[in-house]
Amino acid sequence: MKMRRIHHWALGALLAIPAMAMAQVSAEEAAELGKSLTPVGAERAGNEDGTIPEWKPQAARGELSGVFPSNPDIDDEKPLFTITAENMGEHADLLMEGHKELLRRFPDTYKMNVYPSHRLATFPDEVLEETKKNATRASLEGVDNPQGAFIGFPFPIPKKGNEPLWNHRVKWRGEEVRRYNNQMIVQQDGKFTLTKIVEDVGFNYANLEKESPDELKPGAEFLRYLSETVSPPRIAGTYILVHEKAGFGTEGRSAWLYAPALKRIRRAPAVCCDNPYEGTDGHQFYDQVDMYNGVFERFSWKLVGKKEMYVPYNANRISGPDTKYADIAKPNHVNPELPRYERHRVWVVEAENLPGQRHTFKSRRFYVDEDTWTVLGVDNYDQQGELMQFQEGHLVSYYAVLAHTTQPEVIYHFNSGRYFVTTMANEDQPYDNTVTYANNFFEANTVQNRASK
Repeated sequence: MKMRRIHHWALGALLAIPAMAMAQVSAEEAAELGKSLTPVGAERAGNEDGTIPEWKPQAARGELSGVFPSNPDIDDEKPLFTITAENMGEHADLLMEGHKELLRRFPDTYKMNVYPSHRLATFPDEVLEETKKNATRASLEGVDNPQGAFIGFPFPIPKKGNEPLWNHRVKWRGEEVRRYNNQMIVQQDGKFTLTKIVEDVGFNYANLEKESPDELKPGAEFLRYLSETVSPPRIAGTYILVHEKAGFGTEGRSAWLYAPALKRIRRAPAVCCDNPYEGTDGHQFYDQVDMYNGVFERFSWKLVGKKEMYVPYNANRISGPDTKYADIAKPNHVNPELPRYERHRVWVVEAENLPGQRHTFKSRRFYVDEDTWTVLGVDNYDQQGELMQFQEGHLVSYYAVLAHTTQPEVIYHFNSGRYFVTTMANEDQPYDNTVTYANNFFEANTVQNRASK
């Protein structure tokens, strides 16, 4: 399928960006945060025909560990309708290119069940208040050097193409969390191999426990990450340690890799960009972890506008303990009975690979949820302009933390027919936000001592 640019879409569905799109946010614009806009920058009102409702945030509830995402008020709802290959033309303007490709390739088995839309997501009050302040005090020099932001989303009223992606990268997720990440590579016949990873993450930015909040600025660490591969045996005992920083190029990330065969931890500059993540057999690049966590300087970034689309949302069924991994893995695509699609507004961002900056993808199109600043989909095109991959993130909410993430995430490889599913916890444990880490937990020497025992 040839690449179709966004400016060829129906004009009526795309909301125009003001002529001063590259200007800083004015005080008048920022004053709308908490009024016509939600505190994080989404439109408070629903759409004209009521298919997107008004924002009605849900209060915090539940425990900080041992609880899978759920919402008894909506989990038993029935689909409003189903999109198939036969009727996709009626809904084409509301579909990502990846969804259209799946409908075209697998007309007999792939479908999208569309449910009533709900806008319940919010964040802790301090995150909301600091986000409103960030609107006029935060700035972005180039693409990788933000500054002047504290705790909240740095760019609630984005003016540049990669500002929604910065919001995604540094969004509130709690102070510390242990995540159980099960992954599978699914063959065309539906058979799969499973990898189990345990991830520990400590957040410096958007951390409410700090007496003095960290500024998001060049050189400042905004999170520390450690993953341990538990199975299969051939890669068990592999550790990846990352200190994630704002800044240009390799200065923005410090990474280490412990390989059991070498029995030592070493610096790993390859933990970046389109290098394959360890243990995924090339099915996930490092910058596709968490939908997108890459550096920005290899692409130009264009903020196209906001658009109504059908996106995976309130995905409690596909992420819950009653659904097994074998229930998800079906030939060619995930079991279409499990995802829940809703109509929401997303920010559309286009990224083009810059001349002289190597990357597998020539271009990427991101779809970022207006209410949570979470990337929910990415169309990835190869150097010939063909749709090569499609990433799909199924949004869930951990209401005890008021944090929102994608669980699971799927990468469809159209060139091979296989697909990759990650961030599954169904047969394991839900995220644990009660953990605390010692000051040296995320240091290379500590990982070396732990791994070599």
